Order: sequence, then structure tokens, then C-alpha cells
Amino acid sequence: MHSLAGTLKARTNAHRHFTTGFTERTALGWHEPTPAGAGAGQALSVVIPARNTAFALPTVLDAITAQQHSADVEVILVDDGSTDTTFDIARRHPAVTTAVRLADRRGSATARNVGARLAQAPTVLFVDADMVLPSHVFADFAARAAGDTVLTGFRHNVSYQASSLGRPLLPDGPPLLAADHRVTWKPPVGKRLPYSGITLTDELHGRPLDATDDFQTLGYGRSYYDWDLPRMAVTALLAVPREQLVDVGGFDEEFGALGWGMEDTHLGAALIAAGCLVIPLRQAVGYHLDPPDATAQWQSKLAAWPATLAHYRRLLALPAPGGRGHAFATAADKHLTDAEVITR
Repeated sequence: MHSLAGTLKARTNAHRHFTTGFTERTALGWHEPTPAGAGAGQALSVVIPARNTAFALPTVLDAITAQQHSADVEVILVDDGSTDTTFDIARRHPAVTTAVRLADRRGSATARNVGARLAQAPTVLFVDADMVLPSHVFADFAARAAGDTVLTGFRHNVSYQASSLGRPLLPDGPPLLAADHRVTWKPPVGKRLPYSGITLTDELHGRPLDATDDFQTLGYGRSYYDWDLPRMAVTALLAVPREQLVDVGGFDEEFGALGWGMEDTHLGAALIAAGCLVIPLRQAVGYHLDPPDATAQWQSKLAAWPATLAHYRRLLALPAPGGRGHAFATAADKHLTDAEVITR
């Protein structure tokens, strides 16, 4: 069998037929904010993994309540053993359809798998518990989702500042697409980039999204400097077909045991190998709220990244995953045996 890395080299990401077909059917531009009615008849399962996000969660869930759409949407929040009031907020907030509390910390890959196991819709929209979304985003994804696409949104990071009410302050105006590193990227000069191993000798004002024609030229295993197609699948805001997600086995939970990062890159690689196209939605941009202790958290995350990157490299050398639906269900059900589940 071909390795996962080898299979990626056989997969195109030419998606123009899909986006133009959508516009011809709906008279909507692919990157236009979507009227609520455009997603009528579609269904989304929104899965939110959360750990110690009480600082942001009320704001995030209020923004979900304010979504304007005609889709059938369920919101599943999985608390990964928080030590703050995250679960109390989730189980009381009207935006949350199902609140799950894992018995102990098991990692975001596990939390997402548990949420996807409970999901009923054919499309799973992963949203981080610190992502504040404009009101059109659910309609954006619902109207465009399909069984062979991975739809990517974007994030605008915001440093933590609290209002007098203790809520995080948001900038005036909508989130900016250009704030995402996949859109505007300024890598260091003279320093080895850990993902690709390349070292840039000259200053670069990179434009990954534009330079790759909405990721299309990243097909067949190609890259844009330090970026390849799997790296564009960022679960801060990402919609995937549930059937394909289950078949590839969901997120590899070993990443959570090792530390932070790369589980979404591996899922992206697995779904691309399974034949999915990765298509950006430029209008789907949310505010990504940094925690009060952001500096310490990033130091901890980045310290673990070499281990998770090494695990990803090992998985690339193995056959592309498939036929893992039973194992996925068995593992998720085991996590649910000692979890608290509250469903409205």
C-alpha cells in the first residue's frame, strides 16, 4: 500500500469546478457572506472542544446564539477535564445542545472525536472554544458543505483585555482575513523553519492563500515554502464530512498524549488522501481570543511541538488511513462510559 505521504502526491486540489458550480446554482459568490436562507435544508453538527476557557466561552456561545441561518444545527461542547467553570457555562447556555464533561484531561483530539461520535449531521463544523464568529458563518458553511470537501475558515488573534464586566474586549469592526498566517505570513530570516526544514536567506512577505490560488496549487503534495495542503486544515474553524472523518478514524489521539498541535494537520492529510478537496471560505473569519496567560501557554505548547511533529512524520510513512469506522466508534464510546452527558 502507498504511504500517506505517497498518496498525497497523487491527489489534486483543483476545486474551481466546485466553487463555480455553487455560484451558478445559487447566484452567490463563493466568498460572499451568506444570507440565512441559503443554507435551508442543510444540517451542521458544531463540535467545540474546551478546556479552561471560561474567560471566553460566554462570549463565544453568545455569538453562536446570534448566528443567522436556516440550517438544522446542533452544538456539542466537550469539556476536556476543565478545572474552571467551563462545563457549568456550557450546560446552562441555551446555544449548547449537548454538553459533555470527560472524566479527566484526554486532549483536544479525543474531545473532538467524542463530539464527532455524538454528531448527527453529515457535516461536522469544528469551532474552538475561544473563537467568536460573525453572524453569517454557520450559513456560510451550511450552504457550501459537501461529502468530499474540507472547508476552512480563518482566525484573527486578539490579545486578552477584559471589560468592566469581565468579558474579553473585541476590536471594533469585523475580524480581518489578513490577520491569519495562512493569508499574511512573515517568516523569520536565517532561522530554520521547523515544519519544512528550510531556511530563508531573504525577507519574505508571504501570501500563502493568494499565491496558491485558494490552495489549489498545493495539490499533488506540493508546498509554498513552509506551507502544504494539510497545514491549511486548522480546526479553529473547519468543516469536514462526518462519513469521511469516521472512515479515516477521526483524530489520532496520540497527539494529545504527546502535547499540542499537528492532530488537525494529520486529519487534513488523511481526508485529502481519501479524496477530499480543501477549499477556503475567505468570508468566514472569527476573532480568536487569547487567554489571560497566553505567553505561558504558548511556551508550553511550542515546547511540545517537536514531539507532535515527529509523530506526524511517522504517520506520513504509514499507509493512508481508511476503514477505521468501527475502531473510531469503539474508542469514542469508551471515553463516553465515564463522561457526564447533558442533552437538551
